Amino acid sequence: MAERGALSLLSLLCLTFLRTETTAAKHVDKGSAAQPFTPFWFTVEPEDTLAIRGNSALLNCSTHSDPAAAAVRVEWKKDGTFMSLVSDERRSVLPDGSLFFAHVVHSKHNKPDEGTYQCVATIDNIGSISSRTARLAVAGMPRFASQPSPAAVHLGSSQVMACEVNGDLVPFARWEKDRLPLEPSARLVQLPSGALVISNATEADAGLYRCLVENVGSSKASDEAQLQTLPETGEERKLEFLVQPAPVTKAVGADVLLPCLVTGFPAPRLRWMFGDKHLEESEGRVELLGGGSLQISNLTEEDAGVYTCAADSGNATVEAQAQLTMQVPPRFVKRPDNIYAYESMDIVFECEVSGSPAPTVKWVKNGDAVIPSDYFKIIKEHNLQVLGLVKSDEGFYQCLAENDAGNIQSSAQLVILDHDVALPSFPPPSLTPNTADHVTPGSRGAARPAGPAPSPPRDVVASLVSTRFIKLTWRPPAEPHGDELTFSVFYSQEGTSRERVVNTSRPGEMQVTIQNLMPDTKYRFRVVAHNGNGQGESSAALKVATQAEVQVPGPAPNLQAASNSPTSVSLSWDKPLTGNGEMLTYKLYYTDKSFGSEQDVDVDAQSYAMTGLKKNTEYSFRVVANNQHGPGVSTDDIVVRTLSDVPSAPPQNLTVEVQNSKSIMLRWQPPPLSGQNGEITSYKIRYRKGYRRSEAAEVTAGTQLVKLIDGLERGTEYSFRVSAMTVNGTGPATEWTAAETFESDLDESRVPDQPSSLHVRPLVSSIVVSWTPPENQDIVVRGYSIGYGIGSPHTQTIKVDYKQRYYTIENLDPSSHYVITLKAYNNMGEGIPVYESANTRPQSDLDVDPYELSHAPYTPVPDPSPMMPPVGVQASVLTHDTIKVTWADNSLPKNQKITDNRFYTVRWKTNIPANTKVKTANATSLSHMVTGLKPNTLYEFSVMVTKGRRSSTWSMTAQGTTFETTPSSSPKDVTVVSKENKPRTIIVNWQPPSEANGKITGYIIYYSTDVNAEVHDWVIEPVVGNRLTHQIQDLTLDTTYYFKIQARNSKGMGPMSEAVHFRTPKTESSDKMANDQASNLPPKPGPPGNSHPQDPGTAVGVGGNGESHILVIVIIISVGAFTIIVVVVGAFLCTRRTTSHQKKKRAASKSSNGSHKYKGNSKDLKPPDLWIHHERLELKPMDKSPDPNPVMTETPIPRTSQDITPADAGLDGNPHLQQRRNSYRESVRNAPSSEPLPAATTSSQVSCPSEIMVDPEGSYHGSTTTEEEASYSGNLPPHRSAHPHAHAHPLKSFGVPAIAAPGHPAYESPALPSTPLLAQTASIGTLGRTRTPMVVTVPNAPDVPETSKMLEDVDSVLASLPPCPSPAPRSNPVPLPQSYEPDELTEEMAHLEGLMKDLNAITTAP
Repeated sequence: MAERGALSLLSLLCLTFLRTETTAAKHVDKGSAAQPFTPFWFTVEPEDTLAIRGNSALLNCSTHSDPAAAAVRVEWKKDGTFMSLVSDERRSVLPDGSLFFAHVVHSKHNKPDEGTYQCVATIDNIGSISSRTARLAVAGMPRFASQPSPAAVHLGSSQVMACEVNGDLVPFARWEKDRLPLEPSARLVQLPSGALVISNATEADAGLYRCLVENVGSSKASDEAQLQTLPETGEERKLEFLVQPAPVTKAVGADVLLPCLVTGFPAPRLRWMFGDKHLEESEGRVELLGGGSLQISNLTEEDAGVYTCAADSGNATVEAQAQLTMQVPPRFVKRPDNIYAYESMDIVFECEVSGSPAPTVKWVKNGDAVIPSDYFKIIKEHNLQVLGLVKSDEGFYQCLAENDAGNIQSSAQLVILDHDVALPSFPPPSLTPNTADHVTPGSRGAARPAGPAPSPPRDVVASLVSTRFIKLTWRPPAEPHGDELTFSVFYSQEGTSRERVVNTSRPGEMQVTIQNLMPDTKYRFRVVAHNGNGQGESSAALKVATQAEVQVPGPAPNLQAASNSPTSVSLSWDKPLTGNGEMLTYKLYYTDKSFGSEQDVDVDAQSYAMTGLKKNTEYSFRVVANNQHGPGVSTDDIVVRTLSDVPSAPPQNLTVEVQNSKSIMLRWQPPPLSGQNGEITSYKIRYRKGYRRSEAAEVTAGTQLVKLIDGLERGTEYSFRVSAMTVNGTGPATEWTAAETFESDLDESRVPDQPSSLHVRPLVSSIVVSWTPPENQDIVVRGYSIGYGIGSPHTQTIKVDYKQRYYTIENLDPSSHYVITLKAYNNMGEGIPVYESANTRPQSDLDVDPYELSHAPYTPVPDPSPMMPPVGVQASVLTHDTIKVTWADNSLPKNQKITDNRFYTVRWKTNIPANTKVKTANATSLSHMVTGLKPNTLYEFSVMVTKGRRSSTWSMTAQGTTFETTPSSSPKDVTVVSKENKPRTIIVNWQPPSEANGKITGYIIYYSTDVNAEVHDWVIEPVVGNRLTHQIQDLTLDTTYYFKIQARNSKGMGPMSEAVHFRTPKTESSDKMANDQASNLPPKPGPPGNSHPQDPGTAVGVGGNGESHILVIVIIISVGAFTIIVVVVGAFLCTRRTTSHQKKKRAASKSSNGSHKYKGNSKDLKPPDLWIHHERLELKPMDKSPDPNPVMTETPIPRTSQDITPADAGLDGNPHLQQRRNSYRESVRNAPSSEPLPAATTSSQVSCPSEIMVDPEGSYHGSTTTEEEASYSGNLPPHRSAHPHAHAHPLKSFGVPAIAAPGHPAYESPALPSTPLLAQTASIGTLGRTRTPMVVTVPNAPDVPETSKMLEDVDSVLASLPPCPSPAPRSNPVPLPQSYEPDELTEEMAHLEGLMKDLNAITTAP
């Protein structure tokens, strides 16, 4: 019996164990069987479609789903309502889900097919998804809102042919001319409205034009209109817009055309501004089409802004603006994820989108919109939060984003698992292309070992109850069956089945606080414990009600505001609907929208009249109610504008300008913003003759700030005043401003003549300039332009009124040489300048000038409390001549609004050392536009604020470099000379343009034999930018060539210089002929291949008689004797140097400004001011040359030394002289330019100082070198001084060339430096007469005593030398006797050269 009992017990234990194992296995299997996500998405979604009435239409829609799942059912919504298509024969759903229209129905009163469509796809028992929406539009009947009308256009001008059709039919519009299709081009542009722009009209544009609309079911043509072309008469036509740009909205990636067409004469120049920046064409994106319309392709978000089209004809300027608004379709930054979760959990679907305008986001569950509630909430702007999940929450959730540019959607699936199903340990692979999968964190449902679960927690109580939260506490279960217990609190609002859950933060914690509850609401709570085996039993439900909330007042409803007068607003509101207790007071808040500071006032009633407000100003108001619990909820802001009033301030900056004998031009600016008191509708201009009481009046539009008053009497004074007008009336007028019409209509078809006189009076730091007007009084003079600078008159420019006759140039450097130019100007341009120069007095000069005493500047007493200087000064470069300066003022309120009479002074100057002139301008705002600047120049700006007598110090500086622009002047001093011994080769020399407006990158030389030939028919020679000379070879003999030069920089080409002509020689080199005649002479030893041409002036003839040979010998001996006498005299003079040295010191001490006098033949020789007679001559310091060793380029460049013909081949026969010549060239090439160079000599005559002559116009002609020396000096690098004393004195840097008389070779004067003359020259750039080309340098000057001593030594030697005998004419060369051996002649020449070296050492001794 006992054995049977033991066997039964063993069997029972085995069965229990097996059952437990089976149950655990089943649980594990069930826990691992999580339902997978269903792949389900749209492959094609419908798009906006334009359908044609009567034709078929198709809206595409197709989906992708798991083949194993149930079939997909596709339905369509129209305007948000499901369509019933069962019995519809005209509309049907295709097998792929697309919606097909057999024929579209559309009429004026019946439009059943037009609307918004959406595709909805459903898988039964899983869920539904909705596509994005698409608009189906039906093209209407073509209608012309405007049609082309007959018009006329001047040749070269522009015209618009109107054709305005339905907006959706513009893509189907085209144009015909004379019934033939018209192809669009850069000159013929079709605008977005359908109109046709014809720019730069030609005679071929005349004809009949019409507009057609085709390919939309029915075609329609507009009326035909005749376009006539008119010849340009040259009469001025005012500028007017034919088409103005209009505000436009475009999507990113699209193209936009901003039309702008202006007509008038002279033809206007159009430019576009984007904001405050100049807009330039860029390849492929920004393009200017015919007439000036702007086309921008592939738009980006950065292209949004204000675009300004400005047209300038030189006499007038008009501009129009348009706002380009960019739209960006919505795009997903973060898409919602698929989610696994359990019931009672809280989940969040995240969705982040971007776009412009900001997209609106809505959520859809299984095709139905999610309505926000206590359990479905939109958090963090776009995320969907679902609280307390239940099984019915399963399905597809979609985030739909939409703005004006489009709409998109993205879906995610929510799967709710049973509590005994394990959550996947890792997210499964993504099953859709647009979503990721997500597992909501949680510990429940995981596979776990079998074992007992905890019993219910005990003693659940609400330890703390408030209005919006409850704190629960409890005791652990009686049977925990484990050590580390965690707890979950489930709670729900009474009357609902949806529970929410909150977990404890750490194991063993037995309290939790439930937040975000509703006041005065009953809730049901229960607690569940978890151990390692899973979720235990639930505690009994605990019902707790939150406390009632003490309510402050809600927002006051029905807030209304109305303006009663320009300075008052009446407000009213109702009593708040919520709030415990009586309303005590109301607080009314109001804000000046232009000022930004909020103020408040206490009100006892439910209405209030606000007074003392600003006129025509926007104010915002809001009301807050107060009870015994405190202030309540504020109302929304309400905005109202006070009524307008008559202006309280007159217009600003009224100016009058006399146009002719019968008209006067008025210009002004609007009153200050604070004094306008409303929109300015018009301006009233009153004017009268003299001081009479009777007045005439003119009225202009509110946007017109200029008016031409014509029909006036000749030579009569008129007074003008202007007042602004609003709808309320006329404001105060400006002060009377007088102007007198001309006695007669003066000529303004040409520029004024040269002013008849110019006088300057230098002071220490200023120069007083006075002048008289041009002698020809029949040409209009509108003002004078004064230019000045150190060494150049182009550094600074000042313009003064035509009535002014003197001006004081201030802020100059003492002891400086200024060059001043004066030009009269009118609307045609500037006239011929007159030049003058002056040296400012030294700083040490103690003489007080009466003018300075009478004009001493007033120095105010400094205020003990100066203002703070402006901060944040910025210089924004706009164009090549305009910089916008902005700043901030810390003494103003935060909104930086100026309410007092302070003003700002902006000063600027360049960083050019020679230009220290500071310019200033006053401004009443926090920015100033500085115009008239020089291109490619660095400017420094600073700002000072002044209020009454108080001023700040200057702010910190801001810098800006103006943009480069094309050169505005041509290269200067263009000269053309022939090359020695190469009659078919010429050398072109020039100087850079005065107004380069940037770094010169190259030059182009044009030359032709016909000066009137078209530019494209001239031969072109390009030259790099650092070259100032160029050789042209292989020209035709005995032919006149014309040369022009054009400079270029990075912005383009400048103007061409005037044509310079040059005629090549008739025959080959005379040196070659001389060699041919002397072919019977024995050859001279020398290097092989070298030729030995004689100077043409000393050519050796063949076949002369013996008497001629004897005469030559006598002349040579006489010259040698004369040279010895000169050497003796020079030695005698050297012994007197000690005595003369004292005299020279006294002479030097009398010079106060560094100038010196040359003594020769009892006359003062003052070097000329080359600026007075050479308008475009430019002084260039040697140390600032663009290339320290510039070398002339040749075409082609010689490859070997044999290709270059020696300049002094006449000396090559003597090895001794050849060695000296080589050393001389080496010294020129290697030695610094300040070292003295050996004196050159000819082969037949000694060097002799020639006399200095003064021409009747006051220019000096000094001696130059012989032809042989000229040919050598001409090969020296440009700007290199060829004289030993080229750096001795500033005045000696000016070359004073002279043209030698025929048959008389010229010699270089040791006393005065000169520029060698080449054989033949042609030059431009002078005033009235041709000048010999010269190399002009500005070396550094030594101390005055040394310079004075050197000059007097030279002058003394020159004055003591006898005049040189005139040599034999070149045309009759004296032949050498045949018996005279060449070796003897060479020896005699070497002897003469040694004598000349000694003479040169004496005359050039320091």
